[in-house]
Amino acid sequence: MTTTAPTFDTSNSLTDHDNPTTNRLRVVFAGTPEFAAISLESLINQQEALNIEIVAVYTQPDRKAGRGQKLSASAVKEVALANDIAVEQPVTFKKSSAEGLAARQTLRTYQPDVMIVAAYGLILPIGVLETPTHGCLNIHASLLPRWRGAAPIHRALLAGDDETGITIMQMDKGLDTGDMLYKVSESISSDDTAASLHDKMAALGATAISTVLKDLAAYQAQAIAQNDSQANYAEKLVKTEGEVDWSQPAAAIERQIRGLTPWPGAYTFLAGQRVKVLASLPVNTSQQTNEPAGTVISVGRKAILVACGKDNDTESSATTLAITHLQFAGGKPMTAEQVCHGNQLNDGDQFTSETK
Repeated sequence: MTTTAPTFDTSNSLTDHDNPTTNRLRVVFAGTPEFAAISLESLINQQEALNIEIVAVYTQPDRKAGRGQKLSASAVKEVALANDIAVEQPVTFKKSSAEGLAARQTLRTYQPDVMIVAAYGLILPIGVLETPTHGCLNIHASLLPRWRGAAPIHRALLAGDDETGITIMQMDKGLDTGDMLYKVSESISSDDTAASLHDKMAALGATAISTVLKDLAAYQAQAIAQNDSQANYAEKLVKTEGEVDWSQPAAAIERQIRGLTPWPGAYTFLAGQRVKVLASLPVNTSQQTNEPAGTVISVGRKAILVACGKDNDTESSATTLAITHLQFAGGKPMTAEQVCHGNQLNDGDQFTSETK
């Protein structure tokens, strides 16, 4: 893990830990999923040490979830309520609506010094961004400007990035285009999935925002503008991205499996039935084949070997992928050894695309 941060003279920082009479920084926190809840809980536990007071928490309205479709509170709301912090759940901040105007007025009543935003899911207009005295800070799960947008963790894995990280950004009216206050990087392991990398980034984000709040004035004074030419758009995931195209090289499919775990998950089809591809081994470049893409070469106890596409057009042989875990339609997740002992998959079977 590498931390990128300038050295500051903090004698004039916003917080003065040597002066107990200094007013605490009034913080409003805005976030919704578990990624944000990790940072909120960390900040709550450090309020005295950071000389801050979390005066309100903003989160998405309760949503229906589960088989019973009961209203469910967000992870952030649960943390806030457990700590007796006021919770606001506006549906909009647009000044063109009565609801939006009311939401803006409510925010002003909290008299925030700074607003911390992490995966909130609601667009903040410029009028909201300018309400806190020191603006709004975003905990973004990418080394900006590498991945801007909704799914930076997944896109980093799908692209085969060697590292990712957290950027604390001063929010502006653009999509993740604001000046960077602080960056901390983390290597992406060969066995990282979107789930494991999410957990790493959530913990890293909590540490990063605490670091910035300790010396906020100094970090803001030395903010760095992003280079737009280096930016990529990490668009929101859709379910259909999970379908495996076996004509792709094995390395790309292996990244697809990890990058889409746990949602939406990688999948293929066998005799018209959907099969979830849950996990595979790192690609062994020495294992090549002349079998058509999608062909099950062998069903072994350690792995199920499947033919994939070529790495490039000049190669004579195609790549292979060693799948370790599958889930057949209506069944439970199975290891390769369990599949090997059953009769649902055999050498020579063909994985295909969905029949339209």
